[in-house]
Amino acid sequence: MVRVLGIDPGLTRLGLGVVDVTPASQELVHVSVLRTGAGEPVEQRLLQLALGLESCIDQYRPDTIALERVFAQQNLHSVMGVAQISGIALRAAAERQIPIAMMTPTAVKGAVTGYGQADKVQVGEMVRRFLRLSAPPKPADASDALALAIAHGRASVRTGVVRGSGSGEPTAAQRAWAEAEAKARRGR
Repeated sequence: MVRVLGIDPGLTRLGLGVVDVTPASQELVHVSVLRTGAGEPVEQRLLQLALGLESCIDQYRPDTIALERVFAQQNLHSVMGVAQISGIALRAAAERQIPIAMMTPTAVKGAVTGYGQADKVQVGEMVRRFLRLSAPPKPADASDALALAIAHGRASVRTGVVRGSGSGEPTAAQRAWAEAEAKARRGR
């Protein structure tokens, strides 16, 4: 079994999802969305989110962390917040010597739905199915964090390797993403 913390970074909403993954199943351990107000000073928002994230890591003690990779968006302000929170997550993982894998949204979607361009409703539904929940987790930040945990956990269990993306080689989750994207391209 591997315990994975999925992190959907954001300055306003930070999704956290902890899942225990075995070769046969995935089990929900914890899900939450930490929130900060847009009117608060950025340093206070970052502190509040850092404390909440670190508390989650220390309480649930994941074997590995899956963090959504920052990608360029039109909204520079939004990208900056995501990058700041990602830096906090990377530091927290390094401080605790927990391997961390950075996954693109396309990789996660491909791993959990089989289609790298799936929408949030499709991702939420697959998270619901994987975790045998009565409804998809809300808001989408919660589903996205759990999808990250499921995608990285399944790849780690399948390969027997739990490591982060700092080795220079693709992680198991990144290899799975590439395979899913290739399969999706062949299916068109």
